[in-house]
Amino acid sequence: MNSKRIFTLLVLVIGFTTLISCKGQAKNSNDATATGKETTATQANAPIHITKEDFLKKVYDYEANPNEWKYLGDKPAIIDFYADWCGPCRMIAPSLEQLAKEYAGQITVYKIDVDKETDLARDFAIQGIPALLFIPMKEKPQMSQGALSKEQLKENIESILLKK
Repeated sequence: MNSKRIFTLLVLVIGFTTLISCKGQAKNSNDATATGKETTATQANAPIHITKEDFLKKVYDYEANPNEWKYLGDKPAIIDFYADWCGPCRMIAPSLEQLAKEYAGQITVYKIDVDKETDLARDFAIQGIPALLFIPMKEKPQMSQGALSKEQLKENIESILLKK
């Protein structure tokens, strides 16, 4: 199977698996603009809010290399595709913050607001949120959908990202 088909299959799987979580719920446009999220962590070991530009530089430049996944990070990562209005997204946010601190120096936790980064959400076929992309260093990323418990998140970090 060639690289383009693998990437296409990955995008389709990601899109399909996210359908059972938050789906296209309307939001008040004032809600997202009031949060003032920054693209860098404001405190040590906190999840890092990133834009498409950041994603292309820090995670994967799929525009320059669309046929093969090439992770650009220096440690495994989790990407949380979320929206401020999404209840399940708000439910897992504290767990992701705690795990970012607990695994500081071992993993990076990124957050992508799908309402602000619509191109990136579209490019990764995000149709339901929360959607979590687990990115190990040398293997293909794995998508998980829905509000996972802290224990499930930790289990995925250990088994997918840290291979313990």
